[in-house]
Amino acid sequence: MEENLHSINSMRNMEVIEVNTGKKLGFIYDIKIDCENDKVDGLILPGENKGWFQKEDEIEIPWDNVVKIGMDVILVSLENLNLINIENNKYN
Repeated sequence: MEENLHSINSMRNMEVIEVNTGKKLGFIYDIKIDCENDKVDGLILPGENKGWFQKEDEIEIPWDNVVKIGMDVILVSLENLNLINIENNKYN
Protein backbone atom coordinates (compact mmCIF):
# COMPACT_ATOMS: atom_id res chain seq x y z
CA MET A 1 0.00 0.00 0.00
CA GLU A 2 1.43 3.37 -1.04
CA GLU A 3 1.33 6.22 1.48
CA ASN A 4 0.60 9.77 0.41
CA LEU A 5 2.56 12.12 2.65
CA HIS A 6 2.36 15.89 2.35
CA SER A 7 4.45 18.47 4.13
CA ILE A 8 2.83 21.59 5.52
CA ASN A 9 4.84 23.61 3.03
CA SER A 10 3.53 21.60 0.07
CA MET A 11 -0.06 21.84 1.36
CA ARG A 12 0.20 25.64 1.48
CA ASN A 13 0.72 25.58 -2.30
CA MET A 14 -2.46 23.56 -2.92
CA GLU A 15 -5.68 25.33 -3.82
CA VAL A 16 -8.65 24.63 -1.54
CA ILE A 17 -11.89 23.88 -3.42
CA GLU A 18 -15.40 23.35 -2.03
CA VAL A 19 -16.43 19.99 -3.44
CA ASN A 20 -20.22 20.62 -3.55
CA THR A 21 -20.10 23.92 -5.43
CA GLY A 22 -16.69 23.85 -7.10
CA LYS A 23 -15.93 27.25 -5.56
CA LYS A 24 -12.23 28.06 -5.26
CA LEU A 25 -11.61 29.19 -1.68
CA GLY A 26 -7.94 30.05 -1.97
CA PHE A 27 -4.74 28.72 -0.46
CA ILE A 28 -3.95 27.60 3.08
CA TYR A 29 -2.63 30.36 5.31
CA ASP A 30 -2.00 28.17 8.35
CA ILE A 31 -2.82 24.81 9.90
CA LYS A 32 -4.40 24.39 13.34
CA ILE A 33 -2.80 21.56 15.34
CA ASP A 34 -3.99 19.97 18.60
CA CYS A 35 -0.66 19.27 20.34
CA GLU A 36 -2.27 17.44 23.28
CA ASN A 37 -3.86 14.83 21.02
CA ASP A 38 -1.25 14.93 18.23
CA LYS A 39 -3.67 15.67 15.40
CA VAL A 40 -4.53 18.32 12.85
CA ASP A 41 -7.68 20.23 13.86
CA GLY A 42 -8.22 22.37 10.80
CA LEU A 43 -7.08 24.49 7.90
CA ILE A 44 -7.00 28.27 8.06
CA LEU A 45 -7.51 30.33 4.92
CA PRO A 46 -6.97 34.09 4.74
CA GLY A 47 -10.02 36.30 4.61
CA GLU A 48 -10.87 38.41 1.59
CA ASN A 49 -8.86 41.61 1.16
CA LYS A 50 -11.05 44.69 1.53
CA GLY A 51 -8.38 47.30 0.93
CA TRP A 52 -4.84 48.28 1.81
CA PHE A 53 -5.10 47.66 5.54
CA GLN A 54 -8.42 45.86 5.95
CA LYS A 55 -9.12 42.18 5.68
CA GLU A 56 -11.99 39.85 6.57
CA ASP A 57 -11.57 37.38 9.42
CA GLU A 58 -9.69 34.20 8.65
CA ILE A 59 -11.73 31.20 7.51
CA GLU A 60 -11.24 28.06 9.59
CA ILE A 61 -12.20 24.73 8.04
CA PRO A 62 -12.34 21.80 10.49
CA TRP A 63 -10.18 18.83 9.52
CA ASP A 64 -13.29 16.61 9.52
CA ASN A 65 -14.50 18.61 6.51
CA VAL A 66 -11.45 17.77 4.39
CA VAL A 67 -12.73 15.28 1.81
CA LYS A 68 -9.55 14.55 -0.18
CA ILE A 69 -6.01 15.81 -0.56
CA GLY A 70 -4.81 15.38 -4.12
CA MET A 71 -1.55 16.19 -5.86
CA ASP A 72 -2.29 19.92 -6.19
CA VAL A 73 -5.72 20.57 -4.63
CA ILE A 74 -7.48 20.04 -1.32
CA LEU A 75 -11.19 19.24 -1.56
CA VAL A 76 -13.38 20.31 1.37
CA SER A 77 -17.09 20.11 2.11
CA LEU A 78 -18.67 23.14 3.76
CA GLU A 79 -22.20 21.77 3.48
CA ASN A 80 -22.82 21.56 7.25
CA LEU A 81 -20.83 24.64 8.29
CA ASN A 82 -22.20 28.09 8.97
CA LEU A 83 -19.53 30.17 7.24
CA ILE A 84 -21.00 33.50 6.22
CA ASN A 85 -17.64 34.58 4.74
CA ILE A 86 -17.73 31.69 2.27
CA GLU A 87 -21.33 32.34 1.21
CA ASN A 88 -20.81 36.04 0.51
CA ASN A 89 -17.20 36.18 -0.63
CA LYS A 90 -15.81 37.04 -4.03
CA TYR A 91 -13.76 33.87 -4.49
CA ASN A 92 -14.36 32.27 -7.87
